[in-house]
Amino acid sequence: GRLSIDNNRAERAIKPFVMGRKAWMFSQTAKGAQSSAVLYSIVESAKANGLTPYDYITHLLAQFSQPEPDIEKLLPWNVNLG
Repeated sequence: GRLSIDNNRAERAIKPFVMGRKAWMFSQTAKGAQSSAVLYSIVESAKANGLTPYDYITHLLAQFSQPEPDIEKLLPWNVNLG
């Protein structure tokens, strides 16, 4: 038989990064590009751990406004928003 290779899943997984790469090209400064990359990492980490990115970022901002937040508890694999 013939081998059928389907890479649609891999292509769908990297599509957001490719779209972001086009947007990052227009960052005005290196710090702006770095900030975009950090936000992208947070969003993708949330999605990889089954969290809704908006809810996760809202949770992070609420916790970071508290004195001395426990960073370990805020990692996406340690957060339960449900």
